[in-house]
Amino acid sequence: MNQHRQDIDKEPLPVTGAWREGDDPGERHFLDITGGRPFPLEGGGLLEKAVLAYETWGRLNATASNAVLVCHALTGDSHAAGEGHPGHSGPGWWRELIGPGAALDTDRYFVVCANVLGGCQGSSGPASVEPVTGRPYGSRFPQVSIRDNVRAQARLASHLGITRWMAVVGGSMGGMQALEWAVTFPDRVGGLIAMATTASASAQQIAWSAAGRAAIQADARWRGGDYYDAPAGEGPHEGLIAARMVGMIHYRSDEEFNRRFGRASVERLDRFTLDHRFDVERYLRYQGEKLVRRFDANSYLILNKAMDLHDVGRRRGGNRRALSRISGPLLSVSVSSDFLYPRYQQMEIVDAVAESGCPVEHIDITSDNGHDGFLTETAQVAPGVTDFLNRLEKDSEIT
Repeated sequence: MNQHRQDIDKEPLPVTGAWREGDDPGERHFLDITGGRPFPLEGGGLLEKAVLAYETWGRLNATASNAVLVCHALTGDSHAAGEGHPGHSGPGWWRELIGPGAALDTDRYFVVCANVLGGCQGSSGPASVEPVTGRPYGSRFPQVSIRDNVRAQARLASHLGITRWMAVVGGSMGGMQALEWAVTFPDRVGGLIAMATTASASAQQIAWSAAGRAAIQADARWRGGDYYDAPAGEGPHEGLIAARMVGMIHYRSDEEFNRRFGRASVERLDRFTLDHRFDVERYLRYQGEKLVRRFDANSYLILNKAMDLHDVGRRRGGNRRALSRISGPLLSVSVSSDFLYPRYQQMEIVDAVAESGCPVEHIDITSDNGHDGFLTETAQVAPGVTDFLNRLEKDSEIT
């Protein structure tokens, strides 16, 4: 570990890892999607001002037919590609898949990624300033849904001059957005790539989420969601760390944990104590502290709940009827060791879309990385994405 990393680790954990007004914008662009009119939310409530932070790579062609929307997962953000940059917590989270010559080839495609509403990296969320009070929203930020975010992204697309995406791509929560895009706006989606996702959250997925949220809300320093004025070191760190630890257990797999850690210990086992740590415990704690430095506890609650609320069939006659609205080709991807979003959920999507007559392809990723395999196994993901986009490009006759 270098000295810079050691110095950072010794600093008090921030109250929030959110990007806030006045911070370095990095590669972000910002769009107020309300235009002076409140943004109504699916589950009730309004956002008087709703801002999306987004990034783009490549160039939009003359016919605006080469645009690809990338949708991020729960703790992702708009910085999907490129290396580290001031204003961002690190390099792009899908940088191996996006760039010149990559599967999402920025020499050919205009790639867009927006931080979701409710997030904490530039888009309106609980850490943002509420226009009426001039203070962070905190507990007053309303619950958003996946459908709300797709409607917000549709306004971004119009702003960018994109009437129809060549493809919408995403995994996990990003896959939820991709599915919702293709169901809500079928005429605006040329093709769909949905990875390690589901048409609606299952009872077990909701149960895992509930455990993580309970950890945050049980932290006395969460203060009911209004903790932003607390000094460094006094935020709801332990709750968010615990939530991340729960998350990492179901994002990865038994095989991977055994391969990497086994029963190795940090401390000697000469004498048994409650404070003794196995290596896997230290790893989970490290991942939790790492998240605290780049994310926000309230955003975790809002977006985690949005995933539980995800249901493309809501008020549409059920999932199969909703998925029959998809009008373009689908590429579905599942991960062999994913027990959080098991393969059968992707196959339910595949079967429903195939019944509607749309071309469907499914790829199985072999990995012991669990649910995170769609992020880590880019060597397996990339060829299928490349072939799928090549076919879309040929069909749309991009000029």
